[in-house]
Amino acid sequence: MAFALACFCMCGCETISQLLSSEESVDMAAEGAVWIDPVPRVRTGVIVIVQIGAGSTQPVVMKAQVDQKGEITLPYLLKEPVLCEGLTLDALKQKLIKCYQVYIRDPQVTVNFGEFDVKTGVSPWGTVTVLGEVVMPGPVNMPPTQDLTVTKVLQLAGGVKPFANKSKIRVTSCGKDGTKTRTIVDLNEIGEKGLISKDIALRAGDVVWVPVSWY
Repeated sequence: MAFALACFCMCGCETISQLLSSEESVDMAAEGAVWIDPVPRVRTGVIVIVQIGAGSTQPVVMKAQVDQKGEITLPYLLKEPVLCEGLTLDALKQKLIKCYQVYIRDPQVTVNFGEFDVKTGVSPWGTVTVLGEVVMPGPVNMPPTQDLTVTKVLQLAGGVKPFANKSKIRVTSCGKDGTKTRTIVDLNEIGEKGLISKDIALRAGDVVWVPVSWY
């Protein structure tokens, strides 16, 4: 009897310890939520498509990937890489116009983001971080449509693990003023009860935490 009680107490302490550790991890994950400007920006790894023309000449289309220094290298008269990390498309366009004006009168410049793989590429719209009981924890790219919801981001993260607590998915968002907001999402309500409105839309910079079920 004493042995059984001792075992129960030991197991109970271990469970409580694990639970506290899990709660601490949730709080640490929540701190990772940041506010990100929804306007897409040039980032390291992003692909940009630049079209340059002048007058009636056939425009030249160039494709470049932003390197680790935040620069792109373009042929045709530009002798040095162009620093563009953090710029919007319009800001990059204006910068390239100034660069090409040295060689071309009234250059016509168009800049767009290239296509990217949602799973392996780099999104100019930022990422959502998924942690906890998912198959592939880590950052998930925000698509150009910016219609990423909790269920979609979990699918892109490989789905939840068998012991995930589907009723207490925690989403932490950060406002522009730095205020953190935490929302609990119940996947059972979304999937089994069809409450689609509970499948909230995510913003770049959000952190989604999938806790483990303790029973």
